[in-house]
Amino acid sequence: MAKTANKRKAPSRIRYERNHPTVSCRVPKTVYDRLQTIKKTDSKSFADVLKVGLGLLEVRAKGEAEIKRQGYAQGYKKGYADAERTYNVTYPCNVCGEILPVEHANVKEAIKQYLQEHNWGHQECHEKSR
Repeated sequence: MAKTANKRKAPSRIRYERNHPTVSCRVPKTVYDRLQTIKKTDSKSFADVLKVGLGLLEVRAKGEAEIKRQGYAQGYKKGYADAERTYNVTYPCNVCGEILPVEHANVKEAIKQYLQEHNWGHQECHEKSR
């Protein structure tokens, strides 16, 4: 069935089309491909890309950049804390018992010397040397 030219539009549709006119243009394939990539990766419509180009969506784009920055900072902080908990070497203070991290080179050297003097090593290596 062919569309009829006499089909009556609803008043709401007429108002919408008057307030939201269609914009159409031809672009090179490379530009079209970039638009498709932006559309997929940034979850933006062609209208959003156009608004960014006109500077109308700049506030929103800056807001998204701030959200990404905050998310990165939170993830970094959590990852750092997790790694510190897992890999940080600590010992209790012999006076107050507070946990101290091994940070100073002299302390690390003293620990290394202690472990060597007391024959710390791989179990397999100790079994082989017997």
